[in-house]
Amino acid sequence: MKINCIIVEDEPLAQERLKNYIQKLPYLNLLTVFDNGVDALVFLKATPVDLVFLDINIGELSGIQLLESARLQLEVIIITAYDEFALKGFDLNVTDYLLKPYTFERFLQAAEKAKHNLSKQAAPEKKFIFVKTEYRLEKVLLQEILYIEGMRDYRRIHTLHKRIMTLQTFKEFEQEIPPAIICRVHKSYMVAIDKIDAIERDGIKIGEMIIPVSETYRKGFYGLIVKG
Repeated sequence: MKINCIIVEDEPLAQERLKNYIQKLPYLNLLTVFDNGVDALVFLKATPVDLVFLDINIGELSGIQLLESARLQLEVIIITAYDEFALKGFDLNVTDYLLKPYTFERFLQAAEKAKHNLSKQAAPEKKFIFVKTEYRLEKVLLQEILYIEGMRDYRRIHTLHKRIMTLQTFKEFEQEIPPAIICRVHKSYMVAIDKIDAIERDGIKIGEMIIPVSETYRKGFYGLIVKG
């Protein structure tokens, strides 16, 4: 997918850094750059845009004022040198918050988050999968899955009504099921986000089962929980 984006930033060096980073990601398509919020607001009202890289301090109309004025349904990544704006930004449901100076790795993380959010909006909601078990393909409703457990060469799908054994890999499940529905939390577990009863000390409680969250998957998992 191509993501149409704009930059709203009044510092030339910061503009160049952003343009350079955007050019490194083939799915980002930079439409234009603005050095003030007024012109950006006029453009956003008239032009379809998926993502805005938005500085807070941009003259007479600040980034926060632009967000409050526009109330547009798009992804916004706030960029600023002042971390006190973070809370206000998230009150406005921004995608991410980059604190200057930031690395390309941190920029990539924010861009990937925006890409993930946009792909969820574009794709129709997935309701079921077919699972290879023994000599047949069995239809499994995603809303009935509690968690998926790794057992050596097998995966055991725990549902509301039964358990299903399959040789399908976690990687195959991750490619087929959106993480906002069923998320990988450990090398041996995937969990259904809406079936979680509680989270405590990196342990996920689903019914009587306590499922661990490993370091590898912790950030992605908590990112989904916070975003949700």
